[in-house]
Amino acid sequence: MQISLFEDDDNAGVQVVNVASIPQRSPFRYPGGKTWFVPRLRQWLYSLPATPTLLVEPFAGGGIVALTTAFEHLAQSVLMVELDADVAAVWQTIVDGNAPWLAQQIICFEMSLANVQEALSVASTTTQEIAFRTILKNRTVHGGILAQGSGFLKHGEGGRGIASRWYPETLAKRLLDIHAIRDRISFQQADAFGVLEAFQDRNDVVFFIDPPYTAGGKSAGNRLYTHYALDHERLFAQCAKMRGALIMTYDNADEVIDLAIKHSFMAKPIPMKNTHHAEMTELVIGKDLAWMTGVKRVAESKTDYIP
Repeated sequence: MQISLFEDDDNAGVQVVNVASIPQRSPFRYPGGKTWFVPRLRQWLYSLPATPTLLVEPFAGGGIVALTTAFEHLAQSVLMVELDADVAAVWQTIVDGNAPWLAQQIICFEMSLANVQEALSVASTTTQEIAFRTILKNRTVHGGILAQGSGFLKHGEGGRGIASRWYPETLAKRLLDIHAIRDRISFQQADAFGVLEAFQDRNDVVFFIDPPYTAGGKSAGNRLYTHYALDHERLFAQCAKMRGALIMTYDNADEVIDLAIKHSFMAKPIPMKNTHHAEMTELVIGKDLAWMTGVKRVAESKTDYIP
């Protein structure tokens, strides 16, 4: 889904940032991806008094935030964390130096529904093989959804069917580009809470936290991800303990606003439009959002929260 970001800052008017203008770094077509946040990411990290030693993305998914940070030297290095074994296999393959192998597999694959079904039916035994199957599935099912039950593309873009999201040369280039800067990237297949606790006393480490959107009874995360169950109360409580700067992105839901109030965070809704021109908002949440002009503090009650 292509998303545009409407920046409604008091001094800036309304400006649309088209995600097509943002460098596409990830090999994934990831549901809930954060390409729309990249301009705000730069704004946030440039506002810090010093370049962070490390940026941690504990719910990495497609990894666009960590990748952008690494490519643009917005932090000295990045740590990507992902619990899902299939997604983890892709990142592990890359940081292990095997992206050229993965790129070659993609280039050589003859795309057809029969070949995809056959490839995905074979049990993979190595991390590299799982990585290839993961990218193949991600690029041939509806919405890039890797959770069980997702179906293959039938019509796709321009009537290209199952091949409509399969761009082998482009994907190979992205993988090789990441391979070239892998010394700035580390990866852990782990639970986010353990990683956050391990770094909670580091003030030179910053965090971008984009959890599954299941707060307030929302079902999007349940449908999109294998590991969607999350204790949001615990996450907010843990984030309140972190010494380093952090940003969370969340669905604009009453439960999330309540948690922000309870744990003394600031929040700002970001209006967006999807490719169907449907208006939606997500929340940017942090301890200090002074770098965002026109921010409204969420601290006392819901009546103080003005989208």
